[in-house]
Amino acid sequence: MTEDELKPPDFWEIYHEFYHSVRSFIAAMLRDDWAADDLAQETFLSAKQNLASLREPGKLKPWLYRIARNKCLDHFRRAAVSREQADERAGEGPDLKQNLVQLQLERSEMSSCVQEKIDKLPEAYRTVLILFDLAGMSHQEIAEVLEGKEGTVKVRLHRARKALKEILARECTFEQDERNVLVCLPVEDGS
Repeated sequence: MTEDELKPPDFWEIYHEFYHSVRSFIAAMLRDDWAADDLAQETFLSAKQNLASLREPGKLKPWLYRIARNKCLDHFRRAAVSREQADERAGEGPDLKQNLVQLQLERSEMSSCVQEKIDKLPEAYRTVLILFDLAGMSHQEIAEVLEGKEGTVKVRLHRARKALKEILARECTFEQDERNVLVCLPVEDGS
C-alpha cells in the first residue's frame, strides 16, 4: 500500500461526499426529519472523532453507515425506555407493541399504503431494503455495515422482497390515479 492509501481521508471531504446519503438513510430508518438531522450530525461528529481509528480507508462508506445505523439503534432504545417510563408513570405496564419502533423507506417514492406495509417487515429486512434500494450499497458493503456475511445479506434482501410482495398482495390493490400514477389502496374489509 502507498502512503496515501494508509492516510485517513480528510473529514470535510467525507462530510461533503456522504452527508446527504447518510442523512437520507437515517431519515428512512427513523421516519422523523428532525431526529434525522440530529443523528446525522452525531454520526459525523463520531466519525470525525474516530477517523484516525479507521484501519482500512477503502471501507470508509460501510464504516460510516455502521456508525449511522448504531446511532439509529441507540435512538430506538432511548425511545423505548422513555415510553416504558411514561407508561409506568401513568400506572400502565409497558406495552410491547408500543415499544416496537417501525422503519420505512423514503416516502417520496412510494404511496403511504406501501410504506405502512414496509413497516410490517422485521427490522433486519427493512434495514437491508433501505441500504440496498435507498442508499445504493452493494451486498458486500451492507455486510460490512451489519458486520455479517454477504450471503446473509443476499438472503435477507430476497426474503424481505418476498415478504413485502406477500403483504402487498394480501393487503393492497393497485390502481392508476388521475395522474396515471400507480397507487396502492388498502383492500376493503368485507366485514
